[in-house]
Amino acid sequence: MVEPVRKHTRFERARIIGARALQIGMGAPLNVSEEDLREAFRAELISLFGVDEANVRFVLDPLKIALYEYDNNLIPIDVDPHLG
Repeated sequence: MVEPVRKHTRFERARIIGARALQIGMGAPLNVSEEDLREAFRAELISLFGVDEANVRFVLDPLKIALYEYDNNLIPIDVDPHLG
């Protein structure tokens, strides 16, 4: 887990999540296991594919994966705490 130095502003949060989503979209390795993602988005996968298919499907949206990583402090990106 990578704890931020201080609480991020909404702009910093958006920049970090956007940068990570771009990395994921370009094929960067994930900082979370496939099983953790499947469990976190289980309800959504069931509504899209049904109960049987939800066990084998994968979350493909890079933004959702980046948001999950950010919320669980799994992104090794932080901003410089020196503001000026």
